[in-house]
Amino acid sequence: MIKLRYGNTNTFYIPGAKGGLLIDTDWAGTLPQFFKAIKSAGLGISDISYVLATHYHPDHVGIIGELQRLGVVLLVADVQHGFLHFPDEIFSRDKRLHYVPIDETAAKVLPCEESRAFLHSLGIGGEIVHTPSHSEDSISILLDDGDCIVGDLEPYSYLNGYEENPRLKKDWGQILSRHPRRIFYAHANAQEM
Repeated sequence: MIKLRYGNTNTFYIPGAKGGLLIDTDWAGTLPQFFKAIKSAGLGISDISYVLATHYHPDHVGIIGELQRLGVVLLVADVQHGFLHFPDEIFSRDKRLHYVPIDETAAKVLPCEESRAFLHSLGIGGEIVHTPSHSEDSISILLDDGDCIVGDLEPYSYLNGYEENPRLKKDWGQILSRHPRRIFYAHANAQEM
């Protein structure tokens, strides 16, 4: 896995034998910085087959529409389908961003229960799980090598501070049941488990 940081959101590239998967993007208007980041990592746009957002907040999906125009397929977990256009109104307020809306008709919708088989078809071992404590459309990507990408999920080290949040505890219970080695957050450093 390769961590790409070209703005405020950590973005991750997972290579597969039959296709690469990009997890999250940054804010609209960051495509030039994205291209610099992938070039520095020795990647090209042709290495990215799919893009998957951990959730559809503006700081995670800003350049997905542009990536789609470049041939990258948007992979949408079934639990996210109704949220794809959440950032449209926010981005429309600032015309300087040149936001390209997501083309949901060109997206591949994937049930979370089928994610392991799909990722395996790319040569990636892992699965996608619904972790809705941050937002209803939030997902986490659990890789078989022990790496786990959780987006904006509250850090595990904060869990005791959220005694009255059963959803957060349930999300972390799902993740911990897979015995992760490292947790990767969208806005914080990785955490060894």
